Amino acid sequence: MSDPHAATVPATLEAGDAPAPQLRSLPILFTGSGSEYFRIWIVNLTLILVTCGLYFPWAKVRRLRYFYGNTLVGGEPLGFHGNAFKMFKGFVIVALFFIAYSVAGKVSATAGFIAFLVISALWPALFKSSLQFRMANTSWRGLRFGFGGTMRDAYVACLPLFLPSILILGLFLASPELQHPVPGKMPGAGWMWALGGVFLLSAIISPWLLWNLKRYQHSHYRLGTVTTQFDAKPRAFFWVTAKVMGFTALISVLTFAAIALAMGLIKVSGIANGLPSKSPLVLFMIGVVAFGAFFLAFTLIKPYAISRTQNLVWNATGQAELRFVSALRFAPLLWMTLKNWILMVLTLGLYWPFASVAMARLRLQAVHIETTVANDNWVAGTPSGTRDTTGEAAGDFFGFDIGL
Repeated sequence: MSDPHAATVPATLEAGDAPAPQLRSLPILFTGSGSEYFRIWIVNLTLILVTCGLYFPWAKVRRLRYFYGNTLVGGEPLGFHGNAFKMFKGFVIVALFFIAYSVAGKVSATAGFIAFLVISALWPALFKSSLQFRMANTSWRGLRFGFGGTMRDAYVACLPLFLPSILILGLFLASPELQHPVPGKMPGAGWMWALGGVFLLSAIISPWLLWNLKRYQHSHYRLGTVTTQFDAKPRAFFWVTAKVMGFTALISVLTFAAIALAMGLIKVSGIANGLPSKSPLVLFMIGVVAFGAFFLAFTLIKPYAISRTQNLVWNATGQAELRFVSALRFAPLLWMTLKNWILMVLTLGLYWPFASVAMARLRLQAVHIETTVANDNWVAGTPSGTRDTTGEAAGDFFGFDIGL
C-alpha cells in the first residue's frame, strides 16, 4: 500500500541528495600594532646599514612573517615560510646581474642597450618566479598556497612591455646618432620626436599592460584544489585610467590656480615689496608655495588611483566557490595618507612603521572573501612547481610585489 504523503516530499529531499552549499563570509582582519612593528623595523634598518645592505633578505623575512602572522582570514592567520639564506643567494645573484648591467652602460652605449634588452627579456621569467616563490611559502590553515602560471603565459602577459622595447631597439639600430652619441650634442629633432612618440605609446598602452599582468597574476592563485580566475576586461582598466587621468587634470588645474592665487596674495600683501623678483626670499616663498601645492596634489591623486585599482582587481578575482570583495573608499584612504605624511615629516621618518601598519590595516580590512567551501573541506592540491629565490630578489630590484 502506497504512502499517501509520499507525493508531498520535495524532490530535493530525496535520499542521496546533499543540501546546497551555504555562502559564508570570511573577514580579513589585521592585528598588528605600530609599536610592535617599530621594534622590528628599527632593528632591521640598523642591521641593513651596518652590513651595507647584506642583511636585507633577513629583514624582509622578519617583516613578512610579522605582517602575514597578523593577517587573519576567517580568524586564522597567514604564515610565511621563506628561508632567509636561500633568499640571500637569490639577492646576490640579482645584485651581481645589475652590477654587470651598470658596468656595461659605462663601457659603451651599445653594451648598455644590449644589457637593457637582456633585462627586458628576463623580466617575465623573474616575475613568474617571484610569484611562485611567494605563494609557495605562504600558508593558511596549514595549507600552502600555489601559483600555476606558466612561463609562456608570463611572456604573453608582458607583450605590451615588449612593444616599446622593440620600437626603441629599431630606432637605436637605425640611428648612428643614438649608437654613438657625441658629448654635448643632442640627437636630431626627428629622432627626439620618434622617441617621444614611443614614450607616449607606452603611456597609452599602460592600462593594457596592467590588465595583462593582473590577469596573469590573479588567474593562477591556488589554495588546495581551488584556483582563482580573473574576469575583468581591458576596457575596465582603460576606464579607471581615464578617471585617474581626469582627476589628475582637475587637481593639476586647481594646483596651478592655487599657486597663482598665493603669488598674487604675496604681491598684494607687500611681503616682497622692495625685493628683486629673483631675490632668495622671493624664490624661497615661490618654492614653498609650489612644493606645498604639488605635494598636496600628489597625496590626492595616489589614494584615488590605489582605491579604484584595488577594488577593480580584487572584485574581479575568484571563481564559482570563492570570490573576493573589496570596498576600499577614497576618503578614508586620503585621510590616512595625509595623516601619515604629516606625522612622518614631524618625526623625521620615525613614524614610518606606524604608517605602514595603519595603511595595511585599512587596505586589508576593506576586503573580505565570500565562499561556499567549508573550513573542513579545504584539501591540499598539487605542490607548487618552483621555489626559486632569484625571482623573489628580482621582485625587490624591479619594485613589483603581489600584495594589495
